[in-house]
Parts: sequence; structure tokens; C-alpha cells
Amino acid sequence: MTLRWIIAGMAALALALLTLPAGFMASHVHAHRVVSGGEAEMLQACDAQAKPANYDFTLEDQHGEEFDFKNLKGKVVLLNFWATWCGPCKIEVPWFVEFAEQYQGQGLEVVGLSIDDTVDKIQDFADDYDVNYPMLVGLGREDFLEAYGPIWGVPMTFVIDREGIVCRTHAGIATKEEFEQDIKDLL
Repeated sequence: MTLRWIIAGMAALALALLTLPAGFMASHVHAHRVVSGGEAEMLQACDAQAKPANYDFTLEDQHGEEFDFKNLKGKVVLLNFWATWCGPCKIEVPWFVEFAEQYQGQGLEVVGLSIDDTVDKIQDFADDYDVNYPMLVGLGREDFLEAYGPIWGVPMTFVIDREGIVCRTHAGIATKEEFEQDIKDLL
């Protein structure tokens, strides 16, 4: 009986992976520097499929205050779509708290967007994890989800450069080192 459940689980996982759209697991290109004539220059800092971020939104944060995305212009932004019930999100959030503290003075802004939680749940989660960055309410905001999506699942993280280009996309959990390298590449 147990073997049957294992086989059924593996078949379900295989089917789920086969139904993901092509390009779902985005490739990540990190910046490379070369020295020519004594100066280092940036070769490539963004993924090949980089596109402009949409800053034409105002959403409510966990305190009930409005958060205007236009205020992010000129900053490096780590935009994380998450949920309180998401296990991998609970792993990433402490890293993002650390990054927000460590790199804020250099121009990093970390923003979390809960895709389907109420304000009370978001606030409780933020208190439990000592979140030091805005946690926005995405419940009922399909317009915002579509502007950055489609969002196939959580966590989903976008790293946006100072010019407002979505340079990197992480579908699912990435390593702390990958996120930190993305941030350093764009600061």
C-alpha cells in the first residue's frame, strides 16, 4: 500500500513538472566584470528576458497605510510574492530581513507582497519574523499580480535594477547566496 502511494506521488510530481510553461524556471545571468585598459566594466547584469517593472500601483501595507511603487524609482528592489502558509517563504523571509538591514543604505528596498492573506495574518507573520520591510496586501489585487506575472506559485521573487528593469526572476526558492549576488550585482 505504501509503495502505491509513493508511485502515485511521484507520478503527480512528474505531471506537475511537465505542465509548467517553458521558461518557468528562469535562467539567472550574473554580472561579469572584465578589466580593459585598467577599468572594470559591466558586461551583463540582467537576464536575457529582462523587462520594465510596472510602478503604476499603490497598495495597502500590513499597517493599513498606502505604499506607492513610484517611490521605488532609482532603487534596487527585491520584490517577493509570498504567503503565510508557504514553507519556502518562511525560509526566505529571514534572509530578506537581513538584506533589508544590510543593504538599505546602499539603495536596496525589499518589498513583500502576500498573494492571498488578510491584513491580520500578514501582521502576525511580520511580527513573528521581525520583518523590517513593507509587507503588502495582494488579496484581491489580480491587476498587480498580472503586471508582474503570471505568478504560478510562491515564492516568486523579482530583482529590479535602479533603472526599473526586472533583471532577475526566481520562481520558487533560491539560495541566500544567489539572492545576495543578485543584489550586489545591481547595487
